[in-house]
Amino acid sequence: MVIIFITVLLTVILMQNTESVKFTFLFSTFYLSKLAAMAGVSGIAFILGVLVGRPKKVRSISGSFPDDDHREEKTGTLSDEDRDYIN
Repeated sequence: MVIIFITVLLTVILMQNTESVKFTFLFSTFYLSKLAAMAGVSGIAFILGVLVGRPKKVRSISGSFPDDDHREEKTGTLSDEDRDYIN
C-alpha cells in the first residue's frame, strides 16, 4: 500500500513539472525537462537503495578440519590444576 502511494505521488509530481530548464555540467550547457531530470534522479536513487539495502553475502571458510577439533569435551569436569587453584 505504501509503495503504491509513493508511486502515485511521484507520478503526480513528475507530471506537474514538465517545463524545460537549463543545466550546466562542466563546460557544457543543455536544456532538459524537469520531468526527465526528476525521473532520472528517482531511478538512480531507487537503484542505489536496492544495492545498499540488499543482504550481504555470507562468506564461509572452506577446508577440512582435523578430527581432534570436532571431539566433544565433557562439560563440568575440571583438570587437576583447576581444582588446585580453586582450593
